[in-house]
Amino acid sequence: MNRRHFIERAGLGSLLIASGKFPFSALEKPEIVKISILHTNDVHSRIEPFPMDGGKYQGLGGAAKRAALIKKIRKEEDHVLLLDAGDVFQGTPYFNFFGGEIEFKLMSEMGYDASTIGNHDFDGGMDGLYTQFTKHANFPFINCNYDFSDTVMNGQIQKHKIIEKGGVKFGILGVGLELDGLVPANLYRNTQYLDPIQNANKTAKFLKQDQKCDYVICLSHLGFKYDTEKVSDHVLAQSSSDIDLIIGGHTHTLLEKAILVSNKENKPVTVNQVGWAGIALGRIDLHFERNKKSKCVTCGNEIIK
Repeated sequence: MNRRHFIERAGLGSLLIASGKFPFSALEKPEIVKISILHTNDVHSRIEPFPMDGGKYQGLGGAAKRAALIKKIRKEEDHVLLLDAGDVFQGTPYFNFFGGEIEFKLMSEMGYDASTIGNHDFDGGMDGLYTQFTKHANFPFINCNYDFSDTVMNGQIQKHKIIEKGGVKFGILGVGLELDGLVPANLYRNTQYLDPIQNANKTAKFLKQDQKCDYVICLSHLGFKYDTEKVSDHVLAQSSSDIDLIIGGHTHTLLEKAILVSNKENKPVTVNQVGWAGIALGRIDLHFERNKKSKCVTCGNEIIK
């Protein structure tokens, strides 16, 4: 700034102070709001920790220890979101005997805010999913690229959800992978698969631009990354414009920390996934300035021992 402009601005500031119209709030330190996003994926009915049998994951995971860790973080933080990226069902006798009742009851007790649908969540069939979900889940299933209009789940699945935490408006959407060839047709019945990238971008644009959400989260059960051109979290991130964070599942990828992928506008999209069977709890800490024009993202995934 040259000397003339400095004098002009200084004079204007003095005039505003004298008139009582100076925005003293401009001199205040920015108010930082911290939101902790906790997440799981591919828990696969792992209710108890892995047995102490010398295996790779012995002693890890278990619903009780996950619940204790979530409770501890909630006591430490003012604003917490708890999300899941699908495949809640299948993998232990708990699912075979109870059909998903235990899983949904535990997630409800832990206070999950939302989950998306994985391919194994159809393993009890549409009627089984409907019964367990409507009776035992007090959180929403979110998906924007499955059309359930000709199934019993019609009206039960939300395309998106808006949640406000600490004055920050979060838009949440969900996407799933192609069911044909992966899930027996008699289990998903007339569920129609729609293009995940097209529908994710359409929904994210609605949330960010029309609904003025500050931060858009995609719960994805597409898979982290493939050697082929198959749609993945990487591909979705690169093809997106309004998604800020992708919480992934399906490939059981255990990341030490989240990665950043550049989107179509060369802006960073955070992508994270935390293995399977509840062995880890994903954590993304967001620090927003009060005007929400800038944010800082940190990640610290934690193995549940």
